[in-house]
Amino acid sequence: MKLIEEKRLNERDKKGNQIWRKWGPYLSERQWGTVREDYSKDGSAWSYFPHDHARSRVYRWGEDGIAGISDIRQNLCFSLGVWNGNDDILKERLYGLTGEDGNHGEDVKELYYYLDNTPSHSYMKYLYKYPHAKFPYGRLLHESQKRTKNQREFELTDTGIFEGNKYFDIFIEYAKKGPEEICIKITAKNRADNPSDLVLVPNLWFRNLWDFGVVDKIPTISKLNINNKDFGGVKASHNKAGDYFLYFDHPDKYLFTNNTTNSQRIFNTKNQDVYVKDLFHKAIIQDKDLTVFDGVNSGTKFAPYYKRKVAAKGEVVFKLLLTNKEEEENPFIDNFETVFQERLQEANEFYNYFIPDSASPDMANIQRQAFAGMLWSKQYYNFDVQQWLDGDKGHPAPPESRQNGRNSNWRHLHNEDILSMPDKWEYPWYAAWDTAFHCVPLAMIDPDFAKNQLITLTREWYMHPNGQIPAYEWAFGDVNPPVHAWAALKVYETEKKHYGRADVDFLKRIFQKLSINFTWWVNQKDSRRKNVFEGGFLGLDNIGVFDRSNKLPGGGVLEQADGTSWMAMFSLNMMKMAIKICEYDKAFEDVATKFYEHFVYISESLN
Repeated sequence: MKLIEEKRLNERDKKGNQIWRKWGPYLSERQWGTVREDYSKDGSAWSYFPHDHARSRVYRWGEDGIAGISDIRQNLCFSLGVWNGNDDILKERLYGLTGEDGNHGEDVKELYYYLDNTPSHSYMKYLYKYPHAKFPYGRLLHESQKRTKNQREFELTDTGIFEGNKYFDIFIEYAKKGPEEICIKITAKNRADNPSDLVLVPNLWFRNLWDFGVVDKIPTISKLNINNKDFGGVKASHNKAGDYFLYFDHPDKYLFTNNTTNSQRIFNTKNQDVYVKDLFHKAIIQDKDLTVFDGVNSGTKFAPYYKRKVAAKGEVVFKLLLTNKEEEENPFIDNFETVFQERLQEANEFYNYFIPDSASPDMANIQRQAFAGMLWSKQYYNFDVQQWLDGDKGHPAPPESRQNGRNSNWRHLHNEDILSMPDKWEYPWYAAWDTAFHCVPLAMIDPDFAKNQLITLTREWYMHPNGQIPAYEWAFGDVNPPVHAWAALKVYETEKKHYGRADVDFLKRIFQKLSINFTWWVNQKDSRRKNVFEGGFLGLDNIGVFDRSNKLPGGGVLEQADGTSWMAMFSLNMMKMAIKICEYDKAFEDVATKFYEHFVYISESLN
């Protein structure tokens, strides 16, 4: 393959960074209710930072939004904001039930679809279905709370809110003109037989790190002086990220506020002024008065405001451009639409390579949308456990109990990377074995990203000094199945098949770290030294008489057939990896024999 999309992935700056990856769909779909945002005494992550706080309260470790994008360090963010004239809440993030409220655990209660995406994020498309009627937050919650685990979940479609096609299909498309020039098109289609009002407020904001003492200088978004009635613009200035410009169709109003907590609402303490995180919500929905924004030309959160009546079966289109280049002329006249057409055509050419000859058009579409789901599920993940345990400058010290509580033995862990998530709403945190499985299909379309994910999990700021790979933020010390050697082999073989590259250096790097992890399993999870292994979260998830992640009642250990089987597979995979490396480096012959012997020991123990 020598397609344009592949070439983009090989473009690097002087520091070796892949420049087309600098911006992507890295915004989480739920930052509230996560462990990293939990500073409670008893580890009650769901109740400490609930959905009701999210519109008013600043996050510490990341941001969230609908169909959102950010830079690779999540300094600057962009996402959809919309209101149908009936909701009680400005729709800036997806709603769902907590793990305590859903009858089957946490559960997002919205309709949205990942339609398309490319590995460089040169083209992305997302669909959000937004009802005309008032969103049924209360009904979804109360009906779900009444249901037992044996009953099916109560979904948004069960409320009847979409009957009569009374909803908008809101399509969000991104097409990169360059690595840091992102054309944005938002199309709202009214599917009903009657006209309906729609307010659009696409949000641009800086992540708040200044309130936590991480940065000294507060960034600013300021209005540009543009003498053109057809378009407007703002400049976003950050002392580390640099300057960016957001241009857009001329709005009805410029809305500026700050990404700071509404302390009056959350903590019942006086705000410094009214320009807080939820001011857009308050002014548009509660006060129905936008005069608070008169004369305000800067802040750390901004949105152009549009109010439109969308005709029956009609549509409205909004155009924006996020770029690191200042524009003097209207950027939406010349080649704006051409950029979308070209990126989509290049995406078609790229994905056509992977369609099997026997695939029907429907199967090809399923494959492509599945890849889109994988790529949209990338997320900026930031969690410094030591900082989280000890607290931030200028903030109350965390409760003393957490020094011996959740993840207190993982002080070394400092994560700040773009990672593949199991689900950016229901599971917006990496899970070690999920990530390994993700890497196998990702290797078909983006082997570099897949390899990087596996290597990252074994780096010293992830892997525990004793050799354990972190499981997930709810309990990094839990045990996940050791599937990473299998995944590494699959990634290596897939890259060799589709791209003709045998990346032995990757195998060597991952082999060294997985040897440490293998030793951890042998030393920590075989307490009787009989090659029969214990574990926890190993294959059947939580199903069992005992909670396998905790100590057994009355003491003892729970030896597991699945844990022992995983270790047999781990041994074989390490042996296969060593043999492949031997084709290029004979020094690995002895270690191949070592892992074969370990497989034999485990087999004999089961027999």
